[in-house]
Formats: sequence, structure tokens, C-alpha cells
Amino acid sequence: MSPARARALPSTVAVVYGAAAALTAWALAATFWTGVEEPGVALAFGALVTVGELARWGDGADEGTAAARECAPLGSAGALAYALLGRNAGHPTHHGVLQSVAVVLAAALVGAVPHVAAGRGPSLDRMARRVLTVAFAAACFQPLYNAGTLELWVGHGPYYALFLLLVLVLTALCDAVVAAALLRSRTSFPYGPLLRDELRALLGVGSAVCATGAVIALAVAVAGLWALPVFCVPLLLTQLAFRRYAAVRTTYRQTITSLARATEIAGYTQPGHARRVAVLSRAVGRELGLSESELTVLEYAALMHDIGQLSLVDPVPAGATALLPAAEQRRIALLGGAVVRQTGVPAEVAVIVERQADPYREQPLPARIVRAVNAYDDLAGPPGGPGSSLDALERLRLGTGRDYQPEVVESLARVLARGCLTLAAPG
Repeated sequence: MSPARARALPSTVAVVYGAAAALTAWALAATFWTGVEEPGVALAFGALVTVGELARWGDGADEGTAAARECAPLGSAGALAYALLGRNAGHPTHHGVLQSVAVVLAAALVGAVPHVAAGRGPSLDRMARRVLTVAFAAACFQPLYNAGTLELWVGHGPYYALFLLLVLVLTALCDAVVAAALLRSRTSFPYGPLLRDELRALLGVGSAVCATGAVIALAVAVAGLWALPVFCVPLLLTQLAFRRYAAVRTTYRQTITSLARATEIAGYTQPGHARRVAVLSRAVGRELGLSESELTVLEYAALMHDIGQLSLVDPVPAGATALLPAAEQRRIALLGGAVVRQTGVPAEVAVIVERQADPYREQPLPARIVRAVNAYDDLAGPPGGPGSSLDALERLRLGTGRDYQPEVVESLARVLARGCLTLAAPG
């Protein structure tokens, strides 16, 4: 990566953090100076955000999933509802944009205290995005409402509700843009696929958060603060269910990772080989624009790609299947696919494992990625070993006529050139 590009990427993080910090300082100072408008309303919504933060699950548990993107849906819904609150039991509110940001941030920090004490506090990215999204939603609504312009335009009927939904949709889109930009700045992955994954996530938990935020704001406008527990309990139960789902998913991934290590424990492959292939395969898949669901399948297949070696009587030297004859590679791949089919993982994983040794023109893209990355790690060896990364890439390029897809090899070269991967266990 060129020095200019290396300097440009962190600037996105600096801009986002700087904007969030400036908004935070301005909001806290203004609220402290002028005092809190409608303190009872602020306290009620602050308590809602705090409860949502207390009930959240850990940040980044599974990158790209709902748990990673929105780990505190109740807190987010409460924050957006406060930003879009115009009335309380029929009486106008006057808290404005800056107080919305100050109350939400203070409540989020209070709710984060137990998580910080446990060593799993919220990420700075998520806190910065929370500040910016609340400020954006409040800026789109509060000035128009407090000036009477919104009532003149749409009144308080169905068009008012549609306006709230429009603001929430725009807020969600802006948040997706910022989230993708932050991830792009940290990983250098193509921005387009990252943004596409963020937009796809809006159809899941994101849509529930936006809808609940609008419903809470509308309900409090009519029924007052008593509407908060009535409309928040369903989302809280959903949040707890998602938390259990995230725990099950993490356990499932750990089981697959443990199964993949069987070849290392038995001495058939080099220590860390499956982990390195999984990390690099996921990075190459993201570089080539695979969706999050496709990346998950690819990662599972990469972890288990060598499991067919357990059926061999004599281990392959150093576990380097890339150096075997094509017929032997296919036999091991078919044996591995048969084993994978008995583990209960998705059938697509077994297909990738089975077809990883086919000529690349006959393979699906994930199998092409696993084959190229496995061959690279076989040829280059573990970090610090005698193998050479450049020599391994050159040998892959020489094999692009039949064995390795040129686009995959070049994507692998770009991922390696960035040098931004950490070979931690996936998930």
C-alpha cells in the first residue's frame, strides 16, 4: 500500500471521531449551561437507553452479523425515539438537538459501566456512530417541529408518521455509510461490498430498531411516558433472544474450529494452518465482494478443508496437499467432503471442501479461494518459517492456467500487500 493511501485511510476514522467529539462537547456544554428541558421526559428516555445498554451483548462478536452491527437495539430505538419526540401526552416538548445528544450519550455511558468493568465495553466506533445518528435524526426533526413548520406541512395525522419513518430511513442510511467507511478505513476492503452488507443488515435488526423508535415516539406523544414500558418490552425480549442466538452461534463456530484442529493435533497439518487459511480466505472473499452469509460458509469450509487427511494411513509431509498429484488431492477432498457432511454444517460447506481440488474453471468461487489460499500457505509455510511469500505467490501465478483463478491470486496478493490482517482465531 502506498504511503499516500496509508495516510488517507485513517483520516476517515479521524473525521468521524472528531465530528462525534465536537458534537459531544457542544451538546454537554450547552445542556449544562441552559439546563435540562422537561427533566422527567429526559430521565425516562435516559433510563430506557441505559436499560438497553445494560442488556446488550458484546461488540464485534461475529463481524458482519446483527450482533456485531447492532448489539443494543433497545438502546438505539430509545435514542432515536427521544430524538424524534415532539409531544408528551399531547403537550409539546422543547428539548432540541443538543439535549437529545447529551441525554442519549450520558445514558449510554452509564449503561456501559458494567460492561467496561467486565472488560468488554462498547467500541469507540459504535459510540461515535450513536452520537452522529442521534444528532442527524434530531437535526432533521427538532428544528422543524419546534418552529411549527412540520405541523404546517404534515399536521399530526398519517403524514406525520410517514415523515418520522422517512427521517429514520435517512438516519439508517447515513449510519450504514459511516459504518462502511470506518470498516473500510481499518481493513482497506472495497467500500462497495462493505456498504452493501451494511444496507442488507438494515432489513433485519435495523428495520426493527427504526420501526420501534417511530412507534415509541408516536405512542408517547399520545399516551405519555406510560407508553414506554408497553412498547419496549417486546423489543427487550427480542434483544434477549438475539443474545442467546449470538451465544449459540459463537458456540457453533468454536465447535467447527475445534473440529478443524483435529488434523493439527493428529500431526497431519502444521499448527495454525487451518486458522491462517480461514482468515486469508475470508479476507480474499471480502475483497472479491462476497456477502456476509457467503463469507461465513467460506470460512467454515476453509477451517475444515484438510479434514479429509484424517482418512490417510500415512500423513502428507508437512500436510502440504498442494504438492500432491491432482488425483490424490481430489481423493482427499472427496474424503473431507464426506466427513463434513456428517458434522451438521450447511451442505454448501461440504461442496466447497469436495471441489477444492477441481480445475478452477469447474469450481464455485469459494472453492477457488480455498484452493488458492491453501496452496499459498502450503508453499509459504507459517510466519517466520523458511518459505517465502513472494515465491509462493509467483508459483500460484504460474499455475493460473489450470489450477488457480488469476483474479483470486491477485486478490490474495493485494490482501497480503496491505499487511492489515491479524491471524487470530476466526470469530
